[in-house]
Amino acid sequence: MAQNYSNHTRFVPAFHFFVLPVLMVNVGYQIAMAVRGFSAGTVIGALTSVALLLAALFARLFALKVQDRVIRLEVRLRLQQVLPQDLRARIDEVTLDQMVGLRFASDAELPELTRKALNERASRNELKKAIKDWQADEARA
Repeated sequence: MAQNYSNHTRFVPAFHFFVLPVLMVNVGYQIAMAVRGFSAGTVIGALTSVALLLAALFARLFALKVQDRVIRLEVRLRLQQVLPQDLRARIDEVTLDQMVGLRFASDAELPELTRKALNERASRNELKKAIKDWQADEARA
């Protein structure tokens, strides 16, 4: 299936539909156990379950943050190569959020969409929706 705006979000079934739900159920269970039978052991169990859930969430957030940094570098390099001189001088004005939106655009439509980003302060989603020739990114986190 071709990637486009409506299907480009990435879900990792084992993470999103197994690991996170199991960790959330565990947090609820451990908190309930701590409330029912308050002791050092049940409190430590509840705290540990919260810590495990947070560790899983932070691991995902850290991976996404690194991905955003790579996207910023990649899109800046593409912009330097394909933009006309007037827009090339304004690359520093393009926000990271806008670069994330521009990353799926073809080189041919990148100048027009960059102009939209700069002049209209278009958001990530507005830019993604404006893309006509979607360039899939199958290697995202």
